[in-house]
Amino acid sequence: MTSLVKSVGTIGGLTLISRVFGFARDMLLARVLGAGLAADAFQLAFTLPNTFRRLFAEGAFSVAFVPMYSRALHGAASEGGGEEAAAKFADDVLSVFLWVLLAFSAVMMITMPGIVWLLARDFQEVPGKFDLAVYLSRLTFPYLGLISLVAMLSGLLNARSRFAPGALAPVLLNIVLIGGITAGWWLRGDSHDDRIVAIALAVSVSLAGVAQLAYLIWSVRRAGLKLHWRLPRFTPEVKKLGMLILPATFGAGIYQISQFVDTFFATSLPQGSLTLLKLADRLNQMPLGIVGIALGTAILPMLSRHIHSGDASEAQRLQGNAFEMATLLTLPAAAALAICAPAFTAAFFVGGKFTAADGAIMAHIVVALVAGLPAYVIVKILNPGFFAREDMRTPVWTALASLIINIAINLYVVERYGIVGLAGATAASASINCLLLYTMLHRRGWFHFTAQLAGKIARQIVAVAVMSALLWWMMPQLAPYYSGGVFDRIWSLAALVAAGGAVFFAAAFLVGALDKDLVAMLTRRRAKLPAPAQE
Repeated sequence: MTSLVKSVGTIGGLTLISRVFGFARDMLLARVLGAGLAADAFQLAFTLPNTFRRLFAEGAFSVAFVPMYSRALHGAASEGGGEEAAAKFADDVLSVFLWVLLAFSAVMMITMPGIVWLLARDFQEVPGKFDLAVYLSRLTFPYLGLISLVAMLSGLLNARSRFAPGALAPVLLNIVLIGGITAGWWLRGDSHDDRIVAIALAVSVSLAGVAQLAYLIWSVRRAGLKLHWRLPRFTPEVKKLGMLILPATFGAGIYQISQFVDTFFATSLPQGSLTLLKLADRLNQMPLGIVGIALGTAILPMLSRHIHSGDASEAQRLQGNAFEMATLLTLPAAAALAICAPAFTAAFFVGGKFTAADGAIMAHIVVALVAGLPAYVIVKILNPGFFAREDMRTPVWTALASLIINIAINLYVVERYGIVGLAGATAASASINCLLLYTMLHRRGWFHFTAQLAGKIARQIVAVAVMSALLWWMMPQLAPYYSGGVFDRIWSLAALVAAGGAVFFAAAFLVGALDKDLVAMLTRRRAKLPAPAQE
């Protein structure tokens, strides 16, 4: 577990920095644009390349490319492995991947009016909203091609256990976007034309992609790796990668595909609903991004090595450790976010053009979304169990079943419960997908719950209950301060976070949900630990 925790700590720590900047970005965006026409148009425009990024570049491509590249890199020279084989595979993939990205981006930008109509046809009912959404989407979509290349370069480094550059790159995105919001606010001046801010922000999305790609190219060269640009070659390995990517696009991205479904339904609701949903998801994404991305990124290359070496017991141990870490961090996060949602939304977002009424609706959305937070993260642990074995079909079928259920639930709840019902449907479908994935892993003997793991999770739930009782009592006591001055907002939220965290970990330690070795690793203290496996 030492090696896993170290990798998760590196990725999670840098992802935390990115999430903090992303949080600052959305706080600023809420105050400058509020939840109106321009805000909805930008959220749709940013959703398109961002969802494709998560679905394809960081999802399907990574889970297919990393195991193949890792196998080429770590394979025996007599079997065609080693540095030369890995470099050749990477060059062949890049030569094809670049042209595919250019073609896909061109087609999407040309057909953008139709795509926006499919996702947000109700925007046509508000004068100027549909045309603005199309224009902004064309400005932001080049980001997909740029960030896809970033994902490939990150995969090269991840396979060599160099996780920091890929985890740090999103920080650049958020810094550039904050600059875009600031520039748009300055250009808008006293005109009150929110479209100026939205356009400046859309341009900054593509500029951020340029900055991220430049940084990853520098990081790859610094690591001593060289990529060569040449004419496309459809080698057997490239063809195999392509065959793996298609099903992985669906299997790895149920959450991202659900985002398109949610966007379609959200745009049919009152103006501002899409913006409120996206801002609420920012709170949900904090623990999801830090824990889920870190665990999923760290576990895939490690799991691939254990499986290819025939070490089934180590593969079981690795996934069990990841599962325990995921629940240890997401169960209390989900409970705390659900209980404290009114405090977080009021303190962080209400102000400027973002009203208290907007904050109240957003709090309810947060509660519905975080009900599925543990499932969102656990899916990222279970999927690599299939991807590392190059089984892309099973996640496709489980994801398809979950997506159909999600749509069916939405058809029933959106009309009755609005945007809150839509968020709840997303959480429910993610949980169903999680259960289906585990069932298939268990039936095939690839991963199973042990009595020790179940006992740890039961103890974690006890600790979560103790923490929840405290937060439930504290919330009304501090209510006058959540919407007060800056100092009042800071100290009241700090009190909730500090008290909740301290009580949870104290209770977890007392009931046996934590052991001394895990505490030492999570806090980066030195402890007498067993020698880490050579991973």
